Amino acid sequence: MLGHRCSVAAASCELHEQEREAWVNKQTITPPSPATTTTSQSRNMSTDPHRRVTLSPPTHTPPTFQALVWLALNAYLFWNFYQVYDVGERYVYSRQLYGSFLALARAPAACLNFNCLLILLPVCRNLLSFLRGSSACCGRSIRRQLDRNLTFHKLVAWMIALHTAIHTVAHLFNVELLVDARVEAKNGTIQAVLTDLGDRENETYLNFVRSKVPNPIGGINVAFTFLAGLTGVVITLALILIITSSTKTIRRSYFEVFWYTHHLFVVFFIGLVIHGAGKIVRGQTFKSLDVHKPDICIHNFTEWGPTNPTCPTPQFAGNEPMTWLWVIAPMILYAFERMIRFYRSQQKVVITKVVNHPFKTYELQMKKKGFKMEVGQYIFVQCPKVSSLEWHPFTLTSAPEEDFFSIHIRIVGDWTEKLAEVCGCNKTEFQDAWTLPKMAVDGPFGTASEDVFSYEVAMLVGAGIGVTPFASVLKSVWYRYCSDSSTLRLKKIYFYWLCRDTHAFEWFADLLQSLETQMQDRNNADFLSYNIYLTGWDESQATAFTLHHDQEKDVITGLKQKTLYGRPNWENEFKTIGSTHQSSRVGVFLCGPENLAEDLSKQCIANSSADPRGVHFIFNKENF
Repeated sequence: MLGHRCSVAAASCELHEQEREAWVNKQTITPPSPATTTTSQSRNMSTDPHRRVTLSPPTHTPPTFQALVWLALNAYLFWNFYQVYDVGERYVYSRQLYGSFLALARAPAACLNFNCLLILLPVCRNLLSFLRGSSACCGRSIRRQLDRNLTFHKLVAWMIALHTAIHTVAHLFNVELLVDARVEAKNGTIQAVLTDLGDRENETYLNFVRSKVPNPIGGINVAFTFLAGLTGVVITLALILIITSSTKTIRRSYFEVFWYTHHLFVVFFIGLVIHGAGKIVRGQTFKSLDVHKPDICIHNFTEWGPTNPTCPTPQFAGNEPMTWLWVIAPMILYAFERMIRFYRSQQKVVITKVVNHPFKTYELQMKKKGFKMEVGQYIFVQCPKVSSLEWHPFTLTSAPEEDFFSIHIRIVGDWTEKLAEVCGCNKTEFQDAWTLPKMAVDGPFGTASEDVFSYEVAMLVGAGIGVTPFASVLKSVWYRYCSDSSTLRLKKIYFYWLCRDTHAFEWFADLLQSLETQMQDRNNADFLSYNIYLTGWDESQATAFTLHHDQEKDVITGLKQKTLYGRPNWENEFKTIGSTHQSSRVGVFLCGPENLAEDLSKQCIANSSADPRGVHFIFNKENF
């Protein structure tokens, strides 16, 4: 079956030569010379589109406990800093100018620091892969949390957007109030006295607006002449561009737009670090508080002065910038992450075969010294001949037991189209290896699918493009089964494939057909149970299909298992599996949309036994 042999180390499990040749001839046209890289034609198609991250309000949130801890920390920081600026002694006089907007601006600033500390950690993929692979510090439950890294990344991003909006709006009111105080404050009021501080020698200012230019020009001057205003405009614009370009539509149709605008995070973090360097939000100094008690002196502000021993002129100063202390560690970690990527980009990657599939899809088989992978992992790919800056993520469709690694790419944009062109996918003749482009590979990186072999029973659910990670899983299952089935903990697989039509995924039907045949030859046809659902069919198509239901093989896929139409009744499926495996831990693995994730997660909870010795469904979702 899958490739030339089941395993390099398992000679006893090699296919017979005739079987091997039949498989190879079925899949690709073998090149005339092993030293030549070819562009081959397959009668079936493979589509492995980008593993794409979308920044939209997520519905499948992290577990309740972790989410509550994160929300509680945000709430604590907001409330604590709000209290400091709303009732704190240092800011009694500041509140006379700013009003309640002072606290409303500073509290979200603290939350911004906290969330900007977190935002980079979920995308430090090498760190996460290291933690995921370390059994000493990362058990199964922790690995499942690490697999939700992108969900957490999105949640943190939305929290940053929320606090940025609050912080910005509050400061807009603050600037308006300070400009008005400078221009319109009446003599004899405390606002006028506080605004005039700093105009004379040995005084420190509280109102940073020093020119008497009325609004709105005065406010615009503040925005573009003060460091805080200018950096605030820059980082807000950067954040808006990052968020709006991360929507699902742009991510899928204009990946390059997403990729380039997402790198505005560099501008965002630089602006964030220096945003508070001007120290324009000021409070009374601690030394001044020792001799000038604001709760007493606020009532006789007209008598302040150097000759008044009870209420001398108050002195003010801004706080030292603290943001860099929050974000320096994750920034260093991410810098190391990019250095690792640069190092890997210099390592030689050889394209050993290019397989051209129908429906605008092609497969790249590659080799790289020291490359080791696990099932379901993904890599980032760069082709300098196409773009020296863009890295695109793809799921690995090969198995760890194979002597190469492969990805399937569907032409869905400029980058994939140009890559197909430089790989010679539009040519019919064989190509020499030296004519193929140089490639760079970063990864592989872990996903939830790696844990499939930790269970005795596994439910694999692939919807649409989500079927691709399970190609690697099913191949590896076969290799391990051939090598030594007695050591394979996994005893039963239930596979569900949901797609609008099979034409775009006929390559996967071939994989299932080969696995089905080999399992029957080994008298273990029950090892894999699979159900294929065509969700794009209407009633008339389904009726026409039932006319062929009595045939030995399915007319759509060529498999013995008949293709169904519509969607599974998940409640019945879970109850059936639960009654069959009454004392097992069943791993449920999904690569698909969020609404399906919600359904499966609820079914896992509803159908798990309260008895520790009963059946338990463990939900694992691949985020892409």
